[in-house]
Amino acid sequence: MSKPQSSTIVPDKEVEVESPSTPGVQALTRGIQILDIVASTPAGLRFTELLDQTGMPKGTLHRLLQALVEERLLGFDPRNQTYRLATRLFQWAHKVWDDFDLRGAAEPELERLRDLTGEAIRLGVMDGGSVLYIDQREVPQPLRLNNGVGSRASAYASGLGKAILAHMSLEKRRALLVDTPLEALTPHTTTDFDELIRQLDLTKARGYAVSIDEQNIGISSVAAPVLNHRGEPIGAIGIIGPSFRLPAERLHALGREVIEAARRTSGNFGEFAMSLGIQPRPLGVDRADVRCVIPASTFLGEGPHWSQRDGKLYFVDILAPAVHTGDPVQGTYTSLPVPELVGFIIPRTRGGFVTAMHGEIRGLDLASGSITTIARPEADRPGNRFNDGKCDRRGRLWAGSLAIDTSPDQGRLWRLDPDGRTYEMDRGFHVANGLGWSPDDKTFYFADTAKQVIYAYDFDLETGAIANRRTFVAVPASEGKPDGLTVDAKGFVWVAHWDGWCVTRYDPEGKVERVINLPVPRPTSCVFGGPDMQTLFVTTARIRLSAAQLADAPLSGSVFAIDTGIKGLADPMFAG
Repeated sequence: MSKPQSSTIVPDKEVEVESPSTPGVQALTRGIQILDIVASTPAGLRFTELLDQTGMPKGTLHRLLQALVEERLLGFDPRNQTYRLATRLFQWAHKVWDDFDLRGAAEPELERLRDLTGEAIRLGVMDGGSVLYIDQREVPQPLRLNNGVGSRASAYASGLGKAILAHMSLEKRRALLVDTPLEALTPHTTTDFDELIRQLDLTKARGYAVSIDEQNIGISSVAAPVLNHRGEPIGAIGIIGPSFRLPAERLHALGREVIEAARRTSGNFGEFAMSLGIQPRPLGVDRADVRCVIPASTFLGEGPHWSQRDGKLYFVDILAPAVHTGDPVQGTYTSLPVPELVGFIIPRTRGGFVTAMHGEIRGLDLASGSITTIARPEADRPGNRFNDGKCDRRGRLWAGSLAIDTSPDQGRLWRLDPDGRTYEMDRGFHVANGLGWSPDDKTFYFADTAKQVIYAYDFDLETGAIANRRTFVAVPASEGKPDGLTVDAKGFVWVAHWDGWCVTRYDPEGKVERVINLPVPRPTSCVFGGPDMQTLFVTTARIRLSAAQLADAPLSGSVFAIDTGIKGLADPMFAG
């Protein structure tokens, strides 16, 4: 009698066994895993770091890295012993973009936006000096738009056109507009070239464009550019509809949605995640010591300065450019619109104010509205603008700049002396932001928001020199991003956390001393003020918050006051 054959029972589930018909699958999968990990760390990774993150055996990782380097998929830098993505991947990326199907990639986003908004959604490209609509999604409405796929719109008057123009290089933009007459299509069309350029700079900083009755009376739109792997606009996605259904407030609330749709279309999620990575609202009841003292709807409230001389709080709105004079006791403020992106406002000892508009330092008379240029430190970088600024206790003005499109490492730190001379003090910043000095004037603090870092420098009050830059605090991404800051009389540093719903107080060693939660996700800056200098005023923003987020945080864009019980340091005036 023959012996029964043994059998193997295979469980009814997928077994991680490499099939003989597909040799090398495991090695390929591991290689892709390595590339993904390296791609997520622009600064590069050392072998030991890759060991920790991949969990692979040491010998396996070494062999795979060697193969990836030989195939020019990874590069090895012997100076710091790190691995980075190499040229072959970029060559492949170019080939993918050469055959990129814009309409196919945008299709799901057009449909998503249509269903979300109930309005017409259009996809357009620049063709000559006008926008050509190449795809659209409509919804049944009593009032429908006449022009559709195949029709055109003026680039300078349409939302899609302005979104594309704003993100072109300055040379391409100038070449396209130089022979384009700016005709008044409606009474609301911008026909002044300099004013159009200012609007495009504003659009670039916001990330989206709006058009209200500019192309056609009664029609408004909001749009964002679709960018390729070089950051160049290859088209735009816009929401278009009757102005009575798309008032200005709704257009700006939808700005975040078109940005997301455009970036999903191009597959460019990294920058979007950075700019819109809002942390969940902290649990618990609102604090009794946090009050909304100036209800407002600023897009990007910033640059607060408490004037002991005037008993007023001065602050700005960068993205709806204006200078505000606030009365926290009365809960009111007055506004002076200004022509360009404005970063801060500081009183001058001789009267009047000093501000930063675009890439220039300017004098401002609030009573008359007259503006004079004091210095042009960023004249060689027209794509840059100033952001935050403050004065040291010798009355010298310090201000940081950044690229309007937030390109990395384009920002610089400047010092403007009372005699009008400017000095570049440091460079290589991504989003230059909060500034402050220790009470003994031996330490200068400076934040780079995009890099999640607050730096400390040695500071010489007499000469205005700085040295020995080092990291004071590296803020975890889970806590938001370090924005504007101030220093109290005990030398503790208070920092507003963009997308973090809070202000944090750090001790002089950089350790967290306390966290104060706010009812809004985007605190932008803070300053001590009030009769006893124990009130912390906090400016906030509402830019790129969705309608749902604004419903959850309706006071976004207002100014808050925190009763700290701690005395702050007064911000000096500009001595020039």
